[in-house]
Amino acid sequence: MTFLHTCCQPLRGLALLLTALPLGLHAQQAGPAQVSGQLVEAANGQPLPFADVLLLRAADSTLVTGAQTGLDGTFKAEHLALGRYILRAQALNFKPVRRVFALSAGAPALALGPLKLAASATQLGEVRVVAQKAVVQQELGKTVINVEKDLSSVGGTAVNVLQNVPSVAVDATGTVSLRGSSNLTILIDGKPAGTSNGGPGPRLDQIPASQIAQVEVMTNPSAKYDASGVGVINIITKKNKKDGWNGQAALNLGTRDKYAPSLSLSRHHGKATWSLGYDGSDQMYRTRTNSSQTALLTDGATSSSLFTTQEGTGRQQNRNHTLNLGLTYDLPKEQTLSLSVQPHYEHQTETDNQTLTQQTVGAPGVITQYGQELADVKVKVLESSADYRRTWEAHKGRELTANAGGVLIDADVPVSQLLTGGPRPAGFTQAQRVQAQIFFGQADFTRPTADGKGKLEAGLKLQTLHNTGSTAMRKPTDNPGDGFQLDPANSFNYAFTQLMPAAYATFQRTLSHGWSAQGGLRTEATFLSGGVENRNAAIDKSYVNLFPSATVAKELGKEPGQNRLQFSYARRLNRPDFMQQLPIQMYQDPRNYRQGNANLLPEFSHNVELGHQLNLTGGASITNTVFARFTQNAIRRVRTIDTAATRTNNVGVVTRETFDNVGTTNSFGFETTWAQPLTKWWRVSASGSLYYSQIAANALNAANRAALAGTARLANNFTPRKGLDVQLTGDIRSTVLTAQGRQLPTGGLDIALRQQLFQERAALTLRVSDLLNTQVRRTELATPELQTSLYSKYETRVAWLGFTWYIGASKPGKKIDNGPSGGGGFGG
Repeated sequence: MTFLHTCCQPLRGLALLLTALPLGLHAQQAGPAQVSGQLVEAANGQPLPFADVLLLRAADSTLVTGAQTGLDGTFKAEHLALGRYILRAQALNFKPVRRVFALSAGAPALALGPLKLAASATQLGEVRVVAQKAVVQQELGKTVINVEKDLSSVGGTAVNVLQNVPSVAVDATGTVSLRGSSNLTILIDGKPAGTSNGGPGPRLDQIPASQIAQVEVMTNPSAKYDASGVGVINIITKKNKKDGWNGQAALNLGTRDKYAPSLSLSRHHGKATWSLGYDGSDQMYRTRTNSSQTALLTDGATSSSLFTTQEGTGRQQNRNHTLNLGLTYDLPKEQTLSLSVQPHYEHQTETDNQTLTQQTVGAPGVITQYGQELADVKVKVLESSADYRRTWEAHKGRELTANAGGVLIDADVPVSQLLTGGPRPAGFTQAQRVQAQIFFGQADFTRPTADGKGKLEAGLKLQTLHNTGSTAMRKPTDNPGDGFQLDPANSFNYAFTQLMPAAYATFQRTLSHGWSAQGGLRTEATFLSGGVENRNAAIDKSYVNLFPSATVAKELGKEPGQNRLQFSYARRLNRPDFMQQLPIQMYQDPRNYRQGNANLLPEFSHNVELGHQLNLTGGASITNTVFARFTQNAIRRVRTIDTAATRTNNVGVVTRETFDNVGTTNSFGFETTWAQPLTKWWRVSASGSLYYSQIAANALNAANRAALAGTARLANNFTPRKGLDVQLTGDIRSTVLTAQGRQLPTGGLDIALRQQLFQERAALTLRVSDLLNTQVRRTELATPELQTSLYSKYETRVAWLGFTWYIGASKPGKKIDNGPSGGGGFGG
């Protein structure tokens, strides 16, 4: 069941505030004078578009107004009062320039000559664009997606963004996998959050793309990051420290009842930056499913085969609201304090009409039943955090950061299903209640070496999770007049607590002859305890592990990142959660239930990568990576037949899904990305991956299986004329092995257009996702006892029309090299 991000309705006063802002700024700037000029790069004289120009009063350095350069680097500020001013020009990766000038009655108009901005020492020479669906900055070991420049995410979510990333795949349920594994560490602004990947809590497919500035994907992260999962996805939210009011308001409309408004505002004045954001959605989606399966039933003496089918059509309506409130304040002595609060509210309703049949193979007669499943999910989430940062002007690079916060989740999940047409009533109603509290705290310290060629990083972290829940199951009796009665065997209350302390230290060093290295060690402990009320089902586990990491790189070119070879290693962990270990039956519908495995062990893996990055003249770039993962105690989903329930429940074949350690698995792969501007108005890029995956089956009493799998993407970005951008992208994913079967190929084609309006103060965007309507989920399962074929079609072909108005100095980015860098460091 999908859980959505939510929050309160926006105040009507925001509309009045938006109307009043331009009037207020105009009143402050009324006057007869003006100043104009042009910003250019000092190295080559090329104009600098979309750079910021601030005008301050010379007397007290207070902000008067601001401007932004056009495509030719020119700017103009009008309606200025006479007097002395300080002009500050700034652009990312360039050193700021200041000029002092005066506007008098005799010379009220001043035209400055070209102002030259020199590249800063920290300019990211190694970053190049790989124009997947999103505009991507590719580094070895890290992929940074600049969402604000991605047309294919208009009206979408974080999942739409991640669909554009090499190494990442997203299935029809919104679950994200990295190099074939859905076990990921998900961070927001570098901190843990309530966001999950297919589990309880707000999901990635409920985070609006309009909230996101960048997404960092680390396939082999250093010891600085959590050891859980095959990699790390770090979602970086939008922040704005430009002076005055800035932001954007947008409305996206999708075909067949889909609406997504959003508003983001920030106000920077003096030492404080205030931020306010709202994202909402009210969207209806249609679904279609069908499945068939043949099950071999045996009681030890006799056996028979039962053939069943199930077809369904449904509707799912998602309503959610998210409010973002934040404050960043500059404290004395190079200190900064940030506070944020994010309340969410979600309401999801779902109706699924089903037709079910069952027939004993070789026997006459088919039993047909008709069912309807209803769900009415309500989720409340409150996230809050505080961040502290301390730097030292006298010691460049030295930094102390700390953050603490919490996430509170309260969810009601009532589900009901009634089956008619059989020999007796069938179905169930199930009311689930989940309450979770996540609290975290972390401190990190960075200290460069005296010669500036090395850096030591160390940190401590503590995270706790407390979860309480209840499930009340009701089933019909043989007497139709009795209605649904409580089923004590499948009704229970549970509670558990998980404590995870961690510490790490890393050291990196720039060596001679283009070599650099980084090494680190992380230790994490896990303490998990809990159980079910009035049941003999308790879990009490604890373990402590070490996780080393190492990276070695060699610069083969004259400039950093121009021609680079890098090798990295990391040990990773897949920590089983409480529900995967809880040995209690939890029905998803009358034919399927889940049951945890109390003997489940944590999964460990050794991950190695060898990558090469080459940036050619003319803007072309090629990145190739060879990787391998060796996994012990691999955790896999396993589905078996519950023969006793099948014979007594009278609903067809009843299957049990559980988790098991199936042994040792290995995977080897190759990834490549290539980007090339063919003309001034056409840029093409491609990416692909091919990996060999081995599925162990020790616990399933079957032979190991292995197969090749791959993905491919091709993206075209066009600029046919000034102000118009077009993206056309196609992707395909091959068949993928599962523990007991396979997932069949899928793919799709997207197209998006953006037209800038009103001197780039607004933009109109049209996006059509899955243009050919080919994205489906098809899964096959084959064991000696059970053969299953599943088809699931979610409404993926949607046309989105979006209008965005840019407030203040905010405008859509055009030059990728001026985009935000995404943070991180060597080997990040």
